[in-house]
Amino acid sequence: MTRVERDWELTKRICVIDGQGGGIGATLIKSLKNAYGESVELIALGTNAIATASMLKAGANRGASGENAICRSAFQADVIVGPVGITWANAMLGEVTPRMAEAVMSSPALKVLLPLSQENVEIVGMVKEPLPHLVEAVVAGKIKEVLRHV
Repeated sequence: MTRVERDWELTKRICVIDGQGGGIGATLIKSLKNAYGESVELIALGTNAIATASMLKAGANRGASGENAICRSAFQADVIVGPVGITWANAMLGEVTPRMAEAVMSSPALKVLLPLSQENVEIVGMVKEPLPHLVEAVVAGKIKEVLRHV
């Protein structure tokens, strides 16, 4: 279901995708929930059940785990938020499948990506910031801007 098909909904749907222990996703969910409360729907999408559980505990409205959940939900999102690795096949120690990465990048949703990676990749030109600073830039900057225009 695309955004146009569900235009009767007033809340924006933000899908937070994370893997491994879900710490990045949980931090994002907590901050988004504190900033926007129930004015947004926060969907926790974990590459595994532990990541999903961590994000649900942090305050996500709903959650699901695994490849199919991510592939289907990516197309129902207004915004997808997560570490840059969610767009790379085989990232996060192999937890991000090629199909997951393709679904994220093929989704019409805006992708807001944190430049955090455990892969042997360096993104030139990015300033290395600690996670709290990056989350603040997402929550108070980019998501606030997007919610005004989506």
